[in-house]
Amino acid sequence: MNGPVVVGVDGSPSALAAVDEAALEASLRGVELRVVHAFLWPAMHAPPGSSPLGPLTGALHESVERIVADAVERARSQAEGLHVAHAVIAGEASTVLQAQSRTAQLVVVGHRGSEGITGLLAGSTAVHLSAHARCPVMVVRGRPDPAGPVLVAVDGSPQGQPAIAFAFSEAALRGTDLVALHVWSTWTDHGEHALGHPVELVELVGDVGRLQQVEERVLAEAISGGRDQYPGVTVRPRLVRGRTRPALIEASADAQLMVVGARGHGGFTGLLLGSVSQAALHHAHCPVTVVRSDL
Repeated sequence: MNGPVVVGVDGSPSALAAVDEAALEASLRGVELRVVHAFLWPAMHAPPGSSPLGPLTGALHESVERIVADAVERARSQAEGLHVAHAVIAGEASTVLQAQSRTAQLVVVGHRGSEGITGLLAGSTAVHLSAHARCPVMVVRGRPDPAGPVLVAVDGSPQGQPAIAFAFSEAALRGTDLVALHVWSTWTDHGEHALGHPVELVELVGDVGRLQQVEERVLAEAISGGRDQYPGVTVRPRLVRGRTRPALIEASADAQLMVVGARGHGGFTGLLLGSVSQAALHHAHCPVTVVRSDL
């Protein structure tokens, strides 16, 4: 895919951190970085009665120009020779960036933005984009370990395969290991399916060894295609018995990037963004990329 990497900026420290990651991604992929600022008059303290969609004049124009210029300069300082384009677009950040995602291969935003309606806040713009964008979305947060691996959450579902494929690609681009983390418990659906008949909790607890073997196969099968496609990537499968969200958050402390699916096996199937993905967006110790299965 030859589309650009798009980064949303609003002048906040979080957005500038997103510029750093976006510049890295664009450089690794050999594509253009597009710096995008979305504005609304109310968020920019416009005079009463002004149209919320423009035009940019006077001090407002200077403020926006400074936000964009600072982001462009920062991006160019991160990657020599990187082609950086920019755009200022009237509209809400989530709407503007969602439209940009139609031609992008990745959209990058900070997890927390400037005050006001268009701030890029986890729970608003970042979460909305992760659920609705037409390409993977990276939400930059935490303090990533630059020498750490790429971490991918594996649940064994078909919906989770695009996230695994993305994670293998990222590990190859970054020249780092891939940690494939699969968290299981005695409540898992895989155990019921593998044992061949409906079982009660007490039966699963009584056959934990067999259930663990099932989960090991689930993990191995989930990453087998990626191993074949990216033989140069060192994969470290990790099987953890426990609760999914705490295990993923803990593992993210040593990673440079976490990759999750938008919605996988089980969970709240009526939601566009599952509870595990939302927990990662709010609590991970490193940037999180959400990859939807329907892209």
